[in-house]
Amino acid sequence: MKICLIEYMGKYIYCIYSNGKYYSIASMLGVLEEDLEKNFYSMYGDIIGIVPHEKSEIKPEVIKYGIPIPGMRSVRDFYSFEDHVKNARKNKGLDMIPEWYKFPVFYFSCTPNIYPSGQEIKYPEKSKAFDYEMEVAAVIGSRVQDCHRDCMDSIFGFIMMNDWSLRDIQKEEMKVMLGPAKGKDYATSFGPFLVTRDEILRDSENGKINIEMRGYVNGNLYSSNNLKNIYFSFNSMLERASESVPLLPGDVIGSGTFGTGCLLELGKYPWLKPGDEVKFESPQLGTLINRVV
Repeated sequence: MKICLIEYMGKYIYCIYSNGKYYSIASMLGVLEEDLEKNFYSMYGDIIGIVPHEKSEIKPEVIKYGIPIPGMRSVRDFYSFEDHVKNARKNKGLDMIPEWYKFPVFYFSCTPNIYPSGQEIKYPEKSKAFDYEMEVAAVIGSRVQDCHRDCMDSIFGFIMMNDWSLRDIQKEEMKVMLGPAKGKDYATSFGPFLVTRDEILRDSENGKINIEMRGYVNGNLYSSNNLKNIYFSFNSMLERASESVPLLPGDVIGSGTFGTGCLLELGKYPWLKPGDEVKFESPQLGTLINRVV
């Protein structure tokens, strides 16, 4: 089930997207919009059982997306694609760090600076090395702590993620062995669809999730990869994140950058500038698009 947040008649409502049409979830479940948002995560079973019908279809004149993650609490972003790490380090003249293979690592990002698909991203004043990062994120739907093989049961759904990065600032911060902080908290984009766990995992094998993604800058293909090529699985990331710490509904777990998924790794394109359009496409997750201004 593809869930989105759409502006309609002066307010944002949660919808199911199906065959090019949008259907009000609250209308189909017979609940108020505010009650749907309040109880969203506990209504997973009801939502995936919805059968869209004409009476609940909405037809906005202009599609304006919000971020379909009610009550976002935190964003943990991992570093789980081996080829991304190898290539990025190689471009900086560094060998692969052997400790990376011991366990998946992550940092906390900034939840106030979150942007939906279609919203413009202001070019950062203090950076001359503005980059995109092509990722997938899992949204936690039920409380979990110290999970092991059953970690995936806590996921509500998956969504595309762009972890905008200020590489020059990040480089300076990491010299002091702490961070990244201001190199990473400038902006993060999510959207347009939160695709429910059942739809995504039915196409996975041996823990490898099939989510294909392509990244474009100004219509030119720069990045292409599949979530199946991840080194640390989402189950491994959730196991690590939940050690002695509860993960709660609204927590977001980022995969880290796909191999070829950023300018730093590619090493052959200029940094982003005002006027550039960054677009991610996925057959499973839709199209996430933002323009730098």
